[in-house]
Amino acid sequence: MSPYLHFVILGLAAGSVYAVLASGLISVYRATGVLNFAQGAMTAWVAYVFAELRVAGVLVLPVGKIDLGGPMEVLPALAICAVVGLLLGMLAYVLAFRPLRRAPALAQVISSIGLMLAMQALVLLRFGTDVITPAQILPSGSTTVLGIGADVTALYLTAIAVAITLATWAYFRFTRLGVATRAGAQDERALRLMGHSPDRLAGIVWAATTALGGLTITLAAPSIGLNPVVYMYAVVPALAVALLGRLNSLGVACVAGLALGSFQSVVTLLTTKPWWPDWAVTGLQEAVPFLVIIFALFLFGDRMPARGSLGEVELPKVTLPKLRPLPVAATLAAAVVAILLTTGNYRFGIVTSIILVLLCLSYVLLTGYLGQISLAQLALAGTAGFALSKLTTEWHLPFPLSLLAAATVAMLFGVAVGLPAVRIRGSQLAVVTLALAVTAEAFVFNNPQLTPLSGNQIASPSFLGLDLSVRDATEVTRVGFCLMALLVVAVIGLLTAQLLRGVTGRVFLAVRSNERAAASVGIDVARTKLVGFALASFIAGVAGALIGYSRGQLSADSFTAIGGLSLLAIAYLGGIGSLSGAILAGIIGPLGIAYVLLTQSLGLGQYYNLVAGLSLIVTAIFNPIGMAGATRTMVDRAAGYLRRPSPGAPPAVGKMPLLDPSIGREESADGH
Repeated sequence: MSPYLHFVILGLAAGSVYAVLASGLISVYRATGVLNFAQGAMTAWVAYVFAELRVAGVLVLPVGKIDLGGPMEVLPALAICAVVGLLLGMLAYVLAFRPLRRAPALAQVISSIGLMLAMQALVLLRFGTDVITPAQILPSGSTTVLGIGADVTALYLTAIAVAITLATWAYFRFTRLGVATRAGAQDERALRLMGHSPDRLAGIVWAATTALGGLTITLAAPSIGLNPVVYMYAVVPALAVALLGRLNSLGVACVAGLALGSFQSVVTLLTTKPWWPDWAVTGLQEAVPFLVIIFALFLFGDRMPARGSLGEVELPKVTLPKLRPLPVAATLAAAVVAILLTTGNYRFGIVTSIILVLLCLSYVLLTGYLGQISLAQLALAGTAGFALSKLTTEWHLPFPLSLLAAATVAMLFGVAVGLPAVRIRGSQLAVVTLALAVTAEAFVFNNPQLTPLSGNQIASPSFLGLDLSVRDATEVTRVGFCLMALLVVAVIGLLTAQLLRGVTGRVFLAVRSNERAAASVGIDVARTKLVGFALASFIAGVAGALIGYSRGQLSADSFTAIGGLSLLAIAYLGGIGSLSGAILAGIIGPLGIAYVLLTQSLGLGQYYNLVAGLSLIVTAIFNPIGMAGATRTMVDRAAGYLRRPSPGAPPAVGKMPLLDPSIGREESADGH
């Protein structure tokens, strides 16, 4: 048999996982209008529970364990895992997504990412970081089909994926509840008038898709292994094939998922050939889904179905920045004092928080003010960081020209990332940028031909004879470097504030509020989006260059896709609609001063992603304006109470309040 055909059949194992996950994504989207980025992480939990039942007979819960008296047989363990999947899916919907049914796409994406982070963190905490290869469940070996040798396990998995897809199609096509769910996707009010509960229908879909996806991964795990990070990222190829099916066709998604798995397997074979270029050996498999997503969205992006909902929804409030000299000076003075009074890891945590303020500021500008959901800001920062290595060690470009050049590289890539935003937005744009972040991590940052694992040195900065290096023989983090980073962040922060409080900021808010209305008054929406991506990417690039200078040598671990998701979580938690939110997010961000305190003082660093994920869900539901916005609201209420006139006092004469231009209503997928 041709080795290519052999690898095509082997790839059906991974393709079956993509197909079932895509079936779940489409079903959930039909039922609730949510693209569930946590689909892979949730189903991975079910597979890990099964592995533990088989080995030790212990039912692992998020908190605690239940000893069931020794290793279990396959069928009882599968039955328990099916129940676990049903409960997990139902709880995820009721607790994380039911409160957000009328929320804008940003809040739903944020909650989905929060659940993704929380589930992945739970798997790592409860089961460890080692890759597990469970015992074989399905028949193994090889057989002959139409004269072609084939892997038996891959064929079984293919049959299971097709069967699940057909069963899901039959549910939506022939059952009363399935037809009602489809009808609710068009008109939820009519569905209620017919006596159906959209919540109950959605809960059924969430529960069933989680259970079926978990069982599929459980059966596939002996062939492809159990790795929490891999299955969390498996949602990217699943999203790719779901988009090829226009988030509607289960059959197209199933066929595309199987084909994608086979194609990735063939690519793996091709990379072993002597004629294959060395630079394309690592990470190419992860790049394929990104290309599929770009193709699908450019082809079908304006024809993706939108789910009907009751009424319109308001976007999170945005606060126009106010440049008050005293608060700005006090903030900078506090940062300087903190730098001077700390040493070692604590000072390093402070300078990391200062740099993270810039990264979070890029989210505030792009997502908070312009309404574009990007999950690739840390990847763009990484692009600048690795470019800085080349600029300082090979081209010997001095500081600060090296920093500006690296940020410009990130800006150019950011504009390329923003091109899909001209045609798509909301959760679809989040899919593109997540796929880009995963591709950048696998194909660029972890590629030894592009970013050598033993290289990526960065020359220490100096300016006018001043040594601005991050460390010397006696200090882990020098004061000079910290003050330089603070100055760079302060300058860019003040320039960004001035920009956002002017005409550019109001144009951003107009596009965020309603693209069609903005275009009707003469705003070039496409140009505005690209300008926003360029500015946000430049800011992220400066942050990436400062991260490079603070490390002295870069690795892919500094710019992982998971780290980017965590950073978005923290930016949203701090307050994605204000500059003060970016400052607060920098303080509590990954490896920042709050993280150092948790790790050094309390030993709780391992729970950081779990806390971040859960906090993100709670914030999206109860406090979409973030901690900074909530604090400002309380202060405004207190000030209003103090200014309240006494009984009998004459009413104050003043101007009528202007309508807040930052409050808008979200457009539906067709632009209305």
